[in-house]
Amino acid sequence: MAAARALRLSVLRLPVLLPLLLALLPGPAGAVWPQPQVQSSPPSGGRCPVPARRFRFAAADGSAVGPGCAVLDAAFQRYWPLLFGRKGAVCFPAGLETFSQLVGRDENGTYYINETEIVDFPRFPHRGLLLDTSRHYLPLRAILETLDVMAYNKFNVFHWHIVDDPSFPYESSTFPELSKQGAFNAMTHVYTASDVQTVIEYARLRGIRVIAEFDTPGHTLSWGPGAPGLLTPCYMGKAPSGVYGPINPIVNSTYQFVTRLFQEVSAVFPDFFLHLGGDEVDFTCWQSNPEIRAFMTKRGFGEDYKKLESFYIQRLLDIVSSLDKGYIVWQEVFDNDVKLRPDTIIHVWKENRLEYVKEMANVTRSGYRALLSAPWYLNRISYGQDWIEAYRVEPLNFEGSPEQKALVIGGEACMWGEYVDVTNLTPRLWPRAGAVAERLWSNETVRDLEDAYTRLAEFRCTLLGRGVQAQPLYIGYCDHEFGGA
Repeated sequence: MAAARALRLSVLRLPVLLPLLLALLPGPAGAVWPQPQVQSSPPSGGRCPVPARRFRFAAADGSAVGPGCAVLDAAFQRYWPLLFGRKGAVCFPAGLETFSQLVGRDENGTYYINETEIVDFPRFPHRGLLLDTSRHYLPLRAILETLDVMAYNKFNVFHWHIVDDPSFPYESSTFPELSKQGAFNAMTHVYTASDVQTVIEYARLRGIRVIAEFDTPGHTLSWGPGAPGLLTPCYMGKAPSGVYGPINPIVNSTYQFVTRLFQEVSAVFPDFFLHLGGDEVDFTCWQSNPEIRAFMTKRGFGEDYKKLESFYIQRLLDIVSSLDKGYIVWQEVFDNDVKLRPDTIIHVWKENRLEYVKEMANVTRSGYRALLSAPWYLNRISYGQDWIEAYRVEPLNFEGSPEQKALVIGGEACMWGEYVDVTNLTPRLWPRAGAVAERLWSNETVRDLEDAYTRLAEFRCTLLGRGVQAQPLYIGYCDHEFGGA
């Protein structure tokens, strides 16, 4: 984590934000979201105009990034129109986002900056957002727009829960029948190879990693039609019922299939990590299958189907390790005592507060890195300002040594798709996800709810001005409402 902080700090201190970061620009109230680590203004309160027609943005001579940095070059191209109100701009790396929020405009329409000192870096290196594209297909444009707003909030990991029980929209070159048979619509509700590459590159230019999740052995019903023999036949008494359950873990063909699929996935998604799922495996179908029961007896597993699940997961992890990939797994894999590599990341999701606090302690006590999502399931909504509950979470609020707490690499907000599609994705996400973003970026002492409300409400207005349909926090209005109209 220290290395990640040092790297981020060195980037943000580059003299690319007008001549120095020490001359950043607060807007009328100097509010920034997420709040920087250090922000102060001198007593003199100096202000200078920013002439839009002459304003240019470039890396200084001798900058550590050097010429031709694609991420900064792309950001610079977008920065000017966003800064001065032209449509079509999207986002840029974290320091430029801070810059944009601190530009003011006076009553005469003149842009200006106030003298401000900001030193900034993220508290946690992994600041993620999960989107579920199986329960409802999200059009490519919705994913790209979400990546834009993620960057505005300084999220840096897009966790793409791309397939699940309801549908298989990932178009596989190795097994094309998976999406042909498993997508809601094989023509209109799939992500082609081109779509996936577009997402990966779009994210990269915004400083965002893409981690794909292919969850097994459960959550795989949509895989069955395109991969005969992969799923377990369920039985009613002594006869097959015609229903299928999780992946069949006792046949060699399963592991041949999984090997080939993850060879492809590993090549398509360049991030070192894959998310392998491993949660919520329903044992009912396995228990009904006589061949699986015989396998259990032969292996000495008795009636403990967690051991069978662990048998499958262990072989899967060996396959993925052989592909020189790291893996993230949901907490059940750890809970079931699967043998894991030391660099495995455990993703804590079970929502009962006492349970997830205990789980974070157990995971880190065992020496594994941990990600927290349990209190940040944003698909769940309630009347009132439910962003406050997410904001109050402290990821390190568990019993453990400093060494344990250093193993918490961050967390993810999750937007599961049972009741979310393109019609309500954006207002349900924003600005509520911003509460998670600040908790993962800002100093742990940043907890003043009144101040947070003021800044988040202002940031929501900024989002509206950028065309983002972010829902209101409470009563009030913005100068730019109705999608920036």
